[in-house]
Amino acid sequence: MSMSTPLLDTIEQDEPFPRGNIPSSGAPAAPRAPVVLTPTARANSNSAPMASNEGDAESGIAGIFRQSAHPVPLFFLFAFRVAALSIYIISGYFADFVLSTVLVVVLLAMDFWNCRNVAGRTLVGLRFWNQVDEDGESYWVFESRDPSRPANPVDSKMFWIAVYSFPVAWIVILILALVRLSFSSVPIIVLALIFNFANAIGFTYADRDAKQRWASGIVSSNWSLPGLGGIGGQLLTGAVKNGVGRVFSS
Repeated sequence: MSMSTPLLDTIEQDEPFPRGNIPSSGAPAAPRAPVVLTPTARANSNSAPMASNEGDAESGIAGIFRQSAHPVPLFFLFAFRVAALSIYIISGYFADFVLSTVLVVVLLAMDFWNCRNVAGRTLVGLRFWNQVDEDGESYWVFESRDPSRPANPVDSKMFWIAVYSFPVAWIVILILALVRLSFSSVPIIVLALIFNFANAIGFTYADRDAKQRWASGIVSSNWSLPGLGGIGGQLLTGAVKNGVGRVFSS
């Protein structure tokens, strides 16, 4: 190599690097079949079952609160009642009788107020109270939500379950207490029954009154009975309204 020849001209170029898989021998490699991954029975058995429809995915306590329009009032509706019932049952075995009695009475009073003033108004759109007029006569007043704003079906269902199921539970506890001759716990059970039945009866009549007023409003707005004027038409329209209202109130 002479000194006049440039250095770059003396360097040979590298051979082009082959792309793809390099065969181990000189023979060309056979094409491989594509690999298809399929789930096995072992993988299915170890994995958790998935919901096949929307109802299965939204089932359970978590699903109920997700579908609820008012989860906080729904939670406290059951929390007060379950806590009072649980403390009463546990008090006979572990806790002090006086302390547990005070706790149960406080929880029952909180549940009565919450159910009548908060849960009933927000979950089903119903409310009731007793009012005394100027003559000293007391009467019940019922309030209901506008029928154009129906209640959430999950909230309504869970509310009526709570209203009707817990009085039955306290009746069963009363029967067991009488069978075991545990008369010291009867007063607190009677108090629980009074609170629970007061709410159950009050909301039942409030719901009945709301349906009756809704039916009467539908009749008065749509069933004017055209062609029957005068006193006869008014009497017939009033009879239809009373009949429809009586059906919903029964």
